[in-house]
Amino acid sequence: MTDTAAEVQPRVGPASRVALHELSMRRDRDEWIVGRMATRTFVALPSAGARAVRLLGEGLSVARTQERLRADTGEEFDIADFVADLAVLGFVARIDNRPLPDPTPPRASLPWLRPRHVRFALHPVLPVAVAVLTAAAVFILLLRPGLLPGYRALLWSPHGSVVLLSGAAAGWTLLLAHELAHLVTARAAGVPGRMRLGTRLQFLVMQTDISGIELAPRRHRLTAYLSGIALNLSVASALVLVLAVTDPASTVHRLSAAALLLALMPLPFQLMVFTRTDVYFVLQDLTGCRDLYGDGLAYARYRYRRALRPRTHAGEDDPSARLPRHERRAVRVYSVVLVVGTAACLAFMAAVTLPLDIALLARAVRGLAPGNTPAGYADSAAVLVTLGGVNVLWLVTKWRDHRSRRRPKEVARPGT
Repeated sequence: MTDTAAEVQPRVGPASRVALHELSMRRDRDEWIVGRMATRTFVALPSAGARAVRLLGEGLSVARTQERLRADTGEEFDIADFVADLAVLGFVARIDNRPLPDPTPPRASLPWLRPRHVRFALHPVLPVAVAVLTAAAVFILLLRPGLLPGYRALLWSPHGSVVLLSGAAAGWTLLLAHELAHLVTARAAGVPGRMRLGTRLQFLVMQTDISGIELAPRRHRLTAYLSGIALNLSVASALVLVLAVTDPASTVHRLSAAALLLALMPLPFQLMVFTRTDVYFVLQDLTGCRDLYGDGLAYARYRYRRALRPRTHAGEDDPSARLPRHERRAVRVYSVVLVVGTAACLAFMAAVTLPLDIALLARAVRGLAPGNTPAGYADSAAVLVTLGGVNVLWLVTKWRDHRSRRRPKEVARPGT
C-alpha cells in the first residue's frame, strides 16, 4: 500500500461495516480463490476467510462477522486486520460510507470484443474438431511421410531478403494469432485480457495476461491455456491437407511447406516450462500450485545458498515448508527443471545464438560497403532491419519489464 492510500484509509473498528467491490469466488481444493475481475487481483483464502468475505458482503459489522466466525469454527479471528488486508488488495469500496481509493484497472486488449461474440470458443465441439483435423493430418503424413518438409523448405526463394522478411512476417502473424486464441477464449469466459510484448530469458515473446481465468471452471481454464497450441496444430494440419492436394513444384506448395514449418516451430518451445509457457500454466493448474515458478525459484535460491554457505544459512527456513504437501513436492521437482532448463538455455545462447547473430549482423554491415550489388545491398539491409530490429526490441522490452513494478500474475496467498 502506498503512503497516500494508508493516510486516507478510514479506521476499521468493531462497529464498522464494509462495502465490497464485485468479487468472484471459486473453491479450489481446501482453499477458495477470491478475486476482483476488474483489477485482475486474486488471492487464495482458507474457508474461514471466504466465509468472512461473504459475511462482510452481506452487510454485517466487523464485530458481528467475528462473532459468527467464532460460533461457526470455534476460533478467534481479527476481522479488522482482515478488512485492512482486503483494502490493500483493492477489494473494499467503502468503510462506514467513506470511499476508499480505487486503483485504475489495467487496460484490456480489444475492449469492444464481448463474451457473446466469441462464445463459440468454449463450445465442447471445438476441441473435438481440432482433434479430428489433427488426426487427419497425422494419418496423411503416415501414408505420405515425404510431405513433411525439411528445413530447406524455409528457403523457398533464392533471395535471402525475401525469405527473411516473409518468414518474419508469417512468424509474427502466427504468433499474434496464437495470442489472440488465448484472448478470445478467455473473453468467452468473461475474462478481460491484455496482449503485450515480453521476454522469456533470451526470447522475445508476445504474451497475454488472462489471470482472471483463475475464477473459471477447470475446463475453461485448460481450454484458455491450450487454445494457442490448438491454433498452431489446426493451422499446421490444414497446411498438410494443402500439401497433399497441390503440385510439389507449385508456388502454393512451396509457400505452404514453409508456413507449415513456421506453425510447428513454436510447439517444442511450449515444453520449456521453466520459461512459463502455455504448458507451464497447464502444469501449474493440474498440480494445484498457486505460483509454481515463484515458489520453485525461491526454493532453488534457498538450496543454492545452503550449498554455497552451509554455515551462514544453516538456520534459514525452507520456503517450500510452508506449502501444502502436494504443492511442496511439485515445487521441489519443478525447481530442478527450472535450474537445469535455464542453464541449458543460457548456455545455448552464449555458444550458438549470440555468435550467430553477431556474425550475421557483421556480414550485413560489410555488405553495405561500396562496391556491392543492388541485391546485396537489399539483403544486407533486410538482415539489419529484421535481425537488428528484433534484438533492439528485446532490449527495450527487457528494460521496460525490469523497471515496471507489475502485479504478479499468479494467485497469491494472504500475507505474501
